[in-house]
Amino acid sequence: MHTAAAVADFHTYPLISALTHLERLPDQLRVQWADGRVSPFHYQWLRDNCPCPQCVYNVTREQVLEIVDVDEDLVALDAHIEQGLLCVRWHGGHTSRFDPGWLRAHAYDDESRAERLAAKPKSQLWDRAFEWPVFDYAALMEDPAALLQWLLALRDSGLTHVRGVPTEPGSLALIAKRISFIRESNFGVLFNVQSKADADSNAYTAFNLPLHSDLPTRELQPGLQFLHCLVNDADGGESIFVDGFAIANALRDEDPEAFRALCEIAVEFRNKDRHSDYRRLAPIIALDALGEVAEIRMANFLRGPFETSVAQMPLLYRAYRRFIAMTRDERFRLVKRLNPGELWCFDNRRTLHARNAFDPASGARHFQGCYIDRDELLSRILVLQR
Repeated sequence: MHTAAAVADFHTYPLISALTHLERLPDQLRVQWADGRVSPFHYQWLRDNCPCPQCVYNVTREQVLEIVDVDEDLVALDAHIEQGLLCVRWHGGHTSRFDPGWLRAHAYDDESRAERLAAKPKSQLWDRAFEWPVFDYAALMEDPAALLQWLLALRDSGLTHVRGVPTEPGSLALIAKRISFIRESNFGVLFNVQSKADADSNAYTAFNLPLHSDLPTRELQPGLQFLHCLVNDADGGESIFVDGFAIANALRDEDPEAFRALCEIAVEFRNKDRHSDYRRLAPIIALDALGEVAEIRMANFLRGPFETSVAQMPLLYRAYRRFIAMTRDERFRLVKRLNPGELWCFDNRRTLHARNAFDPASGARHFQGCYIDRDELLSRILVLQR
């Protein structure tokens, strides 16, 4: 069945199973499918999701109906299956028609919800044995299928490597914009990672940088970070990565009390220079609505003094020390020197990155970087998958 005309959406929904039987109850409609599944739908839910042009503006695909304008005790006058569609007639003369593919995709019986949850993309946790996915710059710039594979790998593993990138300054913007617009920060649209005397960040020195996420001082840390190597003739400066999600989950298994402390006790991060002063109070580990690890916020060199209750302070220090110790554990760490014409693209809210110290007297070292929000990655994937 072609669903575009029956669904107020840019996506289409395959017919998994046909509608076979309906049962009207006082507050809901029970739908039976050809494969035997039964899905209850409350009348309020059905009326709220009516896809007709009166309820959804078909140009924007956005809802214009507000459920408060419908009777709270709404009951269906009639419900039947017509040409495969579920048709419901309401008091007042309004009729809703639901495509069975769309209806099955949004059914909220326990079995359907469990099925959708199982089909959701899962983070692929990794350690030092991880063989990070490598992609070719020319293919990503020309082939939408290659671009989609890169973005899926970035979404699921949080760390990717691209080769064959031009080494002219500013080239990074071209590949970043294959995903979306670049997020500007106080460091610029593209920022230059070089050692300089008047550095406003430890990143712009020759020091080693411990494992961290960028801009933990912001309400929303950037989702994606690019680091593009233009020149790398200096001794040292190897890139180091760990999967923050893998470490957080290992901590949850090995020390649940420490894990819970890092999820619940907020820590302040600060970034200050002559012209700006950013501060953010938030836990080091953030969970999503399902209780899964969704974000790591960590940069010891941008951390303010801990502030929590007298009773909790020892626990916070124990948990914090344990987390940092785990980032130093060789079982989690990947180390690689980036060469000119190569770039890293990684999930900044998941993959912690570091750099070994380098000797600026031994040769030039020039990287460029930029940020894109994670929402833009996920949106680009969905559009390419259409």
